[in-house]
Amino acid sequence: MTEHKAEHKEKEKKNGQAQNQAEKEIVLKESEYAALKAEAEKAKEHWDRLLRLQAEFENTRKRLERDKQEFIKFANEGIIRELLNILDDLERAVQLAETKHQDLSAFLQGVEMILAHLYEMLKKFGVSPLEAEGKPFDPSTQEALMQVENDEVPEHTVLEELQKGYMLCDRVVRTAKVKVSKKSASVEAHEDKDKPEKEEQAG
Repeated sequence: MTEHKAEHKEKEKKNGQAQNQAEKEIVLKESEYAALKAEAEKAKEHWDRLLRLQAEFENTRKRLERDKQEFIKFANEGIIRELLNILDDLERAVQLAETKHQDLSAFLQGVEMILAHLYEMLKKFGVSPLEAEGKPFDPSTQEALMQVENDEVPEHTVLEELQKGYMLCDRVVRTAKVKVSKKSASVEAHEDKDKPEKEEQAG
């Protein structure tokens, strides 16, 4: 009898554990169920929309990357076309000089026309030469390759352009290589001699 009771209790215990492990049923009002169902549908709709937007974003990113590569590849197409025209002019000038033995003045005139065409093309693309000669030395736009004694102009004046400098819009793309003036040794010595006298007068 005792064993039978023990077996019965064991069975009840196992049945209780099984019931606890089984999925619990929750009773909801119809209105609450409808609200939950609507929220679930809305969440699914938002998720689908997010996935679509993500796919569109990725497609847009890839297209922009392709457009960027295409732009970089052909960015200089306009300037290259202009340069090809100038190349044609140079080739014609050389051919004329070789075949018709033009005199030097006519040949130079042709080269000057080509240069004018080239300067016009550079201007069209926002390139302009830096004016340096006769002006004070400016390290932001010029590079001094030589210093020459000259007492006729103020010290650090640009005496000569050894290589032209150029601006692209408002940016220096090549500094001007220049020759700059400096005081002669005799003038410097004379100024150094005068300094103590001036300092005494000031004192």
